[in-house]
Amino acid sequence: MDGLWDRIAGKWQQFKGDVRAKWGDLTDDDLEQIQGNREKLAGKIRERYGMAKDDVDREIDEWEHAYREN
Repeated sequence: MDGLWDRIAGKWQQFKGDVRAKWGDLTDDDLEQIQGNREKLAGKIRERYGMAKDDVDREIDEWEHAYREN
């Protein structure tokens, strides 16, 4: 896990709202299970949206990009 995901995991309560805004089909239970873990987030997005792994990875990369710039 890189430094960004360490920060996301450490401040997951704050990031959950941003994740929910981007991927609104994720449930509260999903968010509790994810706990700032990128792989778990990707798995839950694939499960809820029926997306291919590459598409999910691209969406997460784009979402990450906004935080890397800040």
